Amino acid sequence: MPELPEVETTLHSLRPALMGVKIARLVVRERRLRWPIEARLEDKLRGRTVTQMRRRGKYIVLNLNRGGLLMHLGMSGSFTVLPKRAAETETAGRHDHYDLLSSRGGIVRYRDPRRFGCLLWSAVDPMQHRLIRSLGVEPLESSLDGEYLRRAATGRKSAVKNLLMDSRVVVGIGNIYAAEALFDAGIHPLRGCHRISEIRYQKLTESVRKILRAAILQGGSTIRDFTANGQPGYFKQQLSVYGRAGEPCRRCKTPLRNIVLAQRSTFYCPQCQR
Repeated sequence: MPELPEVETTLHSLRPALMGVKIARLVVRERRLRWPIEARLEDKLRGRTVTQMRRRGKYIVLNLNRGGLLMHLGMSGSFTVLPKRAAETETAGRHDHYDLLSSRGGIVRYRDPRRFGCLLWSAVDPMQHRLIRSLGVEPLESSLDGEYLRRAATGRKSAVKNLLMDSRVVVGIGNIYAAEALFDAGIHPLRGCHRISEIRYQKLTESVRKILRAAILQGGSTIRDFTANGQPGYFKQQLSVYGRAGEPCRRCKTPLRNIVLAQRSTFYCPQCQR
């Protein structure tokens, strides 16, 4: 599933096509996404202008001059920006579920083979939508620090990797980047979150930001089929542990291991992570 870097990369690719643009038309070919695209959304969007574009967790949030939209990539979703000249000849494919047509003539096309993404309308500020108003802190913001994670771990006995992936605590890190950040910080993914000092948590927050920023610069990680405007992400080539079970650790040459934690594959170095 696309995580924070992939969503941030997608947001960057969409900004030139949508920011400040009036929506001329919404064309829906398939309403059955994770939540059905509501009836008459086409009428609600026609003529409205995109005034702000943000990411909240794994959601792309569009504020309009009235109301707003929440867009999610799901497990296999992607957007393609088609210029006006291509839009006149490009035929929509089987999994191209909706188009946002701008007043400039271009098209933002959403493709999603598994249909786990979403396009949700909010009549008020979309940042107050029930799906995102209770999310945890953003990992790239200063509100995520060692003190915050230490407090969040109080009273818990779960593994630290589960704490990092709890969206009520911190949003968007996801499985790949949690594994990479824990390796960078030298923390074993199974270590109880209540058994980690604030100093080590501070190091972990620094590793989280370091890994996420590097991934964003590389356009995310294309593990299976993620693309942003048709382009794959290249951070996969820089992964230290994820997907490398049995291969030598790049620090100590010890074979990396893979276990299942909370139904997710978890990769780590038994020597470097304690």
